[in-house]
Amino acid sequence: MAELVKLSRVDKNSRVSADISTSAVHVAVGVIINANNQILVAQRHAHQHQGGKWEFPGGKVEIGETVEQALSRELKEEVGIEVTQSESLTQIQHDYPDKSVLLDVQKVTGFIGNACGKEQQAIQWVSLDELTQFDMPEANHTILRCLL
Repeated sequence: MAELVKLSRVDKNSRVSADISTSAVHVAVGVIINANNQILVAQRHAHQHQGGKWEFPGGKVEIGETVEQALSRELKEEVGIEVTQSESLTQIQHDYPDKSVLLDVQKVTGFIGNACGKEQQAIQWVSLDELTQFDMPEANHTILRCLL
């Protein structure tokens, strides 16, 4: 089960305790960069929040996980890669009309495996310039500004 986190108590290097609860969903996000300096994006399924939009892969941080552990788990489950090198890029809190998210964004520069849509989602490797052509959730716009 995903956990809700108290924004003032989130630290990228600490585990989130089970007693923390507010309205923000804590999400580990990976800006995955390959050897050709391309970035991986994935399309959200139509039935999901922000369905049909393109995003940087990742997922919810579960109770007891660090951001790095959650990102490694999610990227293996979603796109079939094993993270070998990453660093913190930014942290974003964003309020949608129906939910709030806290995105812990990691720049992934080392990984093993060939990315594929393991959950039958479309994925694409794109150049930095091409990223702005994709319809992305509002919270991802801050990530784009960090990259451009």
